[in-house]
Amino acid sequence: MTLTASSGTASSGEAAGTRPPGHEAGHARRSVRMPGMLRAGAARSSVELKAFFRNKQSLVFTLMFPVLLLLVFGSIFSGKVAGTDTDLKQVFMAGIIAAGVMSTAFSGLAINVAIERDTGTVRRLAMTPMPKSAYFIGKLSRVVVTTVLETALLLGIAWGLFGLPMPSSPERWATLGWDLALGTVACALIGCAYAAAIPNSRSASAIVTPVFMVLQFISGVFFPFNQLPHWIQTVAAFFPVKWMAQGFRSVFLPDSFTAVEPAHSWELSRIALVLGLWALAGLVLTAMTFRWRGPRVR
Repeated sequence: MTLTASSGTASSGEAAGTRPPGHEAGHARRSVRMPGMLRAGAARSSVELKAFFRNKQSLVFTLMFPVLLLLVFGSIFSGKVAGTDTDLKQVFMAGIIAAGVMSTAFSGLAINVAIERDTGTVRRLAMTPMPKSAYFIGKLSRVVVTTVLETALLLGIAWGLFGLPMPSSPERWATLGWDLALGTVACALIGCAYAAAIPNSRSASAIVTPVFMVLQFISGVFFPFNQLPHWIQTVAAFFPVKWMAQGFRSVFLPDSFTAVEPAHSWELSRIALVLGLWALAGLVLTAMTFRWRGPRVR
């Protein structure tokens, strides 16, 4: 009778829904799902954009530096490019847009990654359940938004103050779109990879800014590219800024300007190829050199 009663009691308990201690907690743990890459990337993108626009120093340096160059050099330049009927200001305006892309996508991102690595932010994020790819999605989203904003700002000033003509056909608008997109992705990935060469946040600007400035001078931003020494043109052809600037010239300048281009054509297919290869190289170099472990947080 005792055994039968005990068995009945146990059966009644199971029927009533009684579970061993910890069963419900274990079930809850198993039912929790980690956020997917896209969801985590969207959340990280929101954090990146808020952090950027709340940091006034970064906002001013990244967005306003190309604008200041545009205002200063646009006010200085005058006359026609030798051998053409094109205003020298128009050539400079097209080149400064490429400099703006490099400012937001390369310089700003490389410095930002170096600071986050030095302060331990990168290390802490690597220790969370967040997919590591979400970190790069956030960075790329930030770069895309700021680059589009920078380009719109430069175009507005160039058109309003210096008379830069807007693209005259849908094909030229399309060229502006893919040149801007490929250039932004290439510079962003190169910036992530270049951050590995920065030992700490204090030296970030000193290591990034000279590269940024030199590439502008040799890539036809401040001077017509055909007026640079031949050996400088050869060196510049290995880097993406020269090709971005050439693509933007094809958008804003008349086709007659190709008479003074090195290949006597816009070389749009080659521009796309070179920028695509730089984007691929930047992706590979970032995968090989990116360090998730900075200095230990104390």
